[in-house]
Amino acid sequence: MKKVSIIGATGYVGIELIRLLHEHPEVEIKDLVSKSSAGQRLVDIYPQFRGSILNDYQLRAMEDFKPEESDLIFTALPHGVSQKIVGELYGKGTKIIDLSGDFRYHDVEVYEKWYGVKHKSPELAREAVYGLVELNREKIKRAELIANPGCYVTASLLGLLPLVSFEKADLNSIIIDAKSGVSGAGRSLKENLLFTETHNTMKAYSPGVHRHSSEIEYVLNQFLTGKYKKTFGSLKDQIDLETEKRAKILFTPHLIPIKRGILATIYLDLEQQSSESEIMELYQKAYNKERFVQVLKDSLPEIKNVAGSNYAQLAFRYNKRTNRVIIISAIDNMLKGAAGQAVQNMNLIFNLPEETGLEATALFP
Repeated sequence: MKKVSIIGATGYVGIELIRLLHEHPEVEIKDLVSKSSAGQRLVDIYPQFRGSILNDYQLRAMEDFKPEESDLIFTALPHGVSQKIVGELYGKGTKIIDLSGDFRYHDVEVYEKWYGVKHKSPELAREAVYGLVELNREKIKRAELIANPGCYVTASLLGLLPLVSFEKADLNSIIIDAKSGVSGAGRSLKENLLFTETHNTMKAYSPGVHRHSSEIEYVLNQFLTGKYKKTFGSLKDQIDLETEKRAKILFTPHLIPIKRGILATIYLDLEQQSSESEIMELYQKAYNKERFVQVLKDSLPEIKNVAGSNYAQLAFRYNKRTNRVIIISAIDNMLKGAAGQAVQNMNLIFNLPEETGLEATALFP
């Protein structure tokens, strides 16, 4: 049994990690670290663990945590905080999966511009491996530090990646319209997230300037310059990608009155006529061997069909009249968009089947 610990264990992502790891057949939860709840019993904060093996588990303070006793540590902390903690943990003999935005960019100048925070560990940011399994599987297996992708980013990249090296795609035309449940904003108390502020309404926020805009664009352009080309299939693998080719995206997130889930509708213009069959070949080549990506043909993704699971559902429609591709992507923001993807990364690191502990289907109805 591998020993794993979580720092930031009482946030929404942390508690999802605990739930998944508690049921995982190959790991043992070693330490649960929480700054705000140190010394308290886990079941006094989250009663759903009453009667389980974690019934008497007491949350630890960071100063009492011994990282060398864990085989792997998840850091589920806010950006800015995580880089400091990871900087202290790195190199002590344990692998780390970070769920903040702090290590998703090798170029720290991009991070600092969009996050407004000075990076304290730029050398680790350059070493971190981006943790989108379908894009970066082989590097993840050998990684010491993994940067788990953002939730909106996961939904968007999975939808877009099969098309970005398609020679007919206009990469300056990408528009992403995404809706997320309230859990994506975290557990901290905020007036705009109160029940009366979010129920029975829907609203856009940070149009065009949301931080995930930069992450989506950054990873797409890393892919286009060949960084991930060897580990992600494309119909046009034989074509050398032009290094000057760049994607630009316009991204607007929306808050909808549900607890969990993301539905992204993505628009991409084509520069030449195509067909449903040609585009479907791109998606099938990219995902026909992927355990957690389902490409739908005769139906469209819905949040209720993925919520509570680690699956992503994708579909597209080619509109011949406008020569535009419409891509629909649905994931659970707390699972494939956060904790589930982190466990999928952990399974790769430990040389376990990717689906271990992640085979639950959606919670429907």
